[in-house]
Amino acid sequence: MRCLAAAGAALLLAAGPVSVSATAAPERAAEPGPAPLGRVVPAPASVRPGGDPYEITARTVVRVPSGSPEAARVGGYLAGLLRPSTGYRLPVQETETEAEADGPGIRLVIDEEEGGGGAGARAGVREGDPGGEDYRLSVTARSVTISARGGAGLFHGVQTLRQLLPARAESTVRQPGPWTVAGGEITDAPRYGYRGAMLDVARHFFTVDQVKRYADQLALYKYNALHLHLSDDQGWRIAIGSWPRLASYGGSTQVGGGPGGSYSREDYREIARYAASRYLTVVPEIDMPGHTNAALASYARLNSDGTARPLYTGTEVGFSSLCVTKQDTYDFVEDVIGELAALTPGPYLHIGGDEAHSTSPADYAAFMDRVQPAVARHGKTVIGWHQLAAARPAEGALLQYWGYDRTGAAERAQVAAAARAGAGLILSPADRAYLDMKYTKDTPLGLQWAGLVEVRQSYDWDPGGYLAGAPASAVAGVEAPLWTETVSTSAQLEYMAFPRLAGIAELGWSPAATHDWSSYRARLAAQGPRWDALGITYYRSPQVPWL
Repeated sequence: MRCLAAAGAALLLAAGPVSVSATAAPERAAEPGPAPLGRVVPAPASVRPGGDPYEITARTVVRVPSGSPEAARVGGYLAGLLRPSTGYRLPVQETETEAEADGPGIRLVIDEEEGGGGAGARAGVREGDPGGEDYRLSVTARSVTISARGGAGLFHGVQTLRQLLPARAESTVRQPGPWTVAGGEITDAPRYGYRGAMLDVARHFFTVDQVKRYADQLALYKYNALHLHLSDDQGWRIAIGSWPRLASYGGSTQVGGGPGGSYSREDYREIARYAASRYLTVVPEIDMPGHTNAALASYARLNSDGTARPLYTGTEVGFSSLCVTKQDTYDFVEDVIGELAALTPGPYLHIGGDEAHSTSPADYAAFMDRVQPAVARHGKTVIGWHQLAAARPAEGALLQYWGYDRTGAAERAQVAAAARAGAGLILSPADRAYLDMKYTKDTPLGLQWAGLVEVRQSYDWDPGGYLAGAPASAVAGVEAPLWTETVSTSAQLEYMAFPRLAGIAELGWSPAATHDWSSYRARLAAQGPRWDALGITYYRSPQVPWL
């Protein structure tokens, strides 16, 4: 249904680049004491405040167990975050003995028996999804201890600790203390094993550094998947050695006619490496059989008539299709999937499959019958947009549902039936989770074909019961996509993502029992000063009592 956006996007493009800036934040007095232990997004599973606070001082040491590279990496990451603002050395010390490990300071502990919850707290995690994300954070006057079953849990615990420190802790220049953390204990674990955000780098290209910046922002809210939409009608963004014109020619433009761009194999590896350091799995997407004009322009033999298509810089959808009856198409698919799978350390490969309006239903099903086994041959699990339910989803496939309130009952029922038959679901309802939807009619960026999506609407739904007829056990998680027809800079991206990105994170992480708009809006309001300190441009929604 992105086709409904074309007219509005065209008007924005004709008007030239749109600048955005957050409403100026008010002057703030320093808080009288540490932040309440539960003032965290996403909401923790259990919060037990009590006892004296801990203060980070010039004597604070970050203690990690000897022989644990993951704990050492997370400890180095934490110290690196806090050194600029505190001005403290914060040495990372490997502990050899139990007495050393039990010393004062900030302690990171990996223990298979530790963490933040049992199977109930991890309900919804599907086989093959990242595990070991639960953690426990204990604060006394003597120490802060983060314990987890693995590096991911430690890393998530560090994100909670960040939010319990004053927002000025995020500054890159020295700030005045004190640096206190409220006493008590948090035990925490994710509701769902897949918590993703999608960045469309095909409509407008984003550099490696811009993608890294977004990865850092996702990590703060415990996301664990970064979905990159690498190809579309307007651009092909990943170098494929056996089909070099895909990037060199197909990647040479973008919406509105800009220079476009593409990632070399080394660029992509660096994105995947950096994402992994933030415990994010990169999920690459090659959309097909539709949304393929950049490929059709690059290679004539992929077209049914053997004639290359012109490059495209508009915003219409549904007009392009690979020629599903030609062997050249399947040679192309095999090569692209094989090279991309070899570059991708994570378990998933997204094959798109939406809005294939120029492919007949029979041809679509036949095409997917050949493409999905290619993904499996290269050791990856299929993810596809929910239209894949109209074909024959492969065993273990995940369907990404982007329907919304006006989606037809038959289409919803088809997806629910596929879920009952064993397909997993990633929920991205467009009128709740699509970050490119306008907040209000006056939002200078974005589209509104799925409606206007203010902060409360984006937050106020339950993934477990959203799609009627689909078993709750089929829900692998949630994802917040950001399509970039109208977005071309990091500031614009952030303005559309924040604050809604935080709400989708909470839906994916926090237990359903914690879901409460009144509580959330208060906790969200406290994120504003942190975003200011991080230089994040965000929409100051009137629905939120910003601090």
